[in-house]
Amino acid sequence: MIDSRFFDEIHDRRMPGDIKYEPVEGVEDLIPMWIADMDFKCAPAIEEALKTGASRGIFGYMEPDSEYDQAVIDWYGSRFGWKIEAEDIIKMPSVMFGVACAVRALTEPGDAVLIFQPVYYPFKEVIESNGRRTVVSELKLENGRYEIDYLDFERKISENGVKLLVLCSPHNPVGRVWTERELMKLLDLCLGYGVCVISDEIHSDFVYPGSKHTPFATLSKDAATHCITCTSPTKTFNIAGLQVSNIIVSDPIVRRKVFDAMAATGYFEVNNLSIYALKAAYREGGEWLAELLKYLKGNIDLIRTIGERTGGKIKLIEPEGTYLLWLDCREMGLDDEALYDWFIHKTGIRLHKGSTFGRSGSGFMRMNVACPRSVIEEVLRRIEAQFKA
Repeated sequence: MIDSRFFDEIHDRRMPGDIKYEPVEGVEDLIPMWIADMDFKCAPAIEEALKTGASRGIFGYMEPDSEYDQAVIDWYGSRFGWKIEAEDIIKMPSVMFGVACAVRALTEPGDAVLIFQPVYYPFKEVIESNGRRTVVSELKLENGRYEIDYLDFERKISENGVKLLVLCSPHNPVGRVWTERELMKLLDLCLGYGVCVISDEIHSDFVYPGSKHTPFATLSKDAATHCITCTSPTKTFNIAGLQVSNIIVSDPIVRRKVFDAMAATGYFEVNNLSIYALKAAYREGGEWLAELLKYLKGNIDLIRTIGERTGGKIKLIEPEGTYLLWLDCREMGLDDEALYDWFIHKTGIRLHKGSTFGRSGSGFMRMNVACPRSVIEEVLRRIEAQFKA
C-alpha cells in the first residue's frame, strides 16, 4: 500500500556521477531543484521487476515483445482513450533521440522548424545541430497564464516557410496543459500550411485537477497522420537512466522515414532492463502514480505561499501539469546571472535559469518540486529568511 510516507522518505543521492546532485563549489548543504528527475524511489513493482531481470545475470541484446506493446497500448488507451496499434510504436532510447530522428526524417538541412518559447531548451539544440533553422513564436503571458499567440504563429509559418512544429504538451517549463480547443486551432493552421507536428508528451501523466491532457494525435484522423508523438515512462516513474521511449507514428510512410532516420544512426535498441521496467510500470504502477500526483499537489500548495513569504517579489505561475514550477522573479530586479547566484549563494538552492529556455524566460526560474515535503518546507524557510534579512 503506497501512501504519503513513501514520498516523505529522504534518499541520499550524493554520489559520484549523480548529475542532479553534482556539487557547486563554495556551497554547503545545497538543495538541487533544477534538472528534471525526482527524488522519490520508483514504484516497488518496477524495483522488483528489475531485480528479476538482473537475477538472470545475462544482459545481452533483448527485443521488446508483444507484452511490451500491449502494456503501452493499454496505458494510453485507459488513461487517454487513445487507440494505438502495435505497429505504430517505434522503440527508441529516449524522447530527445526520437525528436532528433523525426527532425531529420521530415525536414531537409536549412528548413525552418518552429518552437514556442520559453520551452525545453534541447529542442533548439537538436534543430540547429542538425542544420535546420529555429523559428520562435513567443508564448504570451496574460493574467498569470501563458497562451499561444496564434496570429504570430501563423505569421511566422508563412514568412519562414516552416515545415515542422515541435510542440511541448504538457508544456515545460510554464506548466500549461493545452486544451483540446487550443490544440485544434494549432492543427487547423498546421494543416492549412502543410506543417507536420512533433508532439513531445513525456509529461502527459502529470496533470492536476481541472486540466485534461489531450494527445495531439487523437484530435482527428488528419492530426494522427501529420503527427509524431514522443512518449516514455521515464519521467512518470523516475527511470530516465534506463533509456527507453516509444515514438508513436500512425502513418506508415512517415513511420518508415522516422525508422530509417533512427537506423542511420546505428542505434536502435532500448536498454535490456528498461523492458522489464516499462512492463511493470504500465501494468502495476497506477496506484503509485495516483499517490504521487496527490503528493506533488501538496508540494505545489506549499510553494504557492511563496508570494506572501517574499512580499510579492516571487510569484508562482499556476501549474496545470508537470512537476516543474515556473517562478516569476522579475520584481527582484536582478539580471539572470545575479538571480541564479542569489538562489545559489544566498539560499543554497539550485534552480534552473529561466533564460536557458529562451529570451522570454529572462527573470524567471524553474523549480523541480518532486522531492520530499520536508525539503519544500526548508526551501521556503531559506527563501523567506533572506527576504526578512
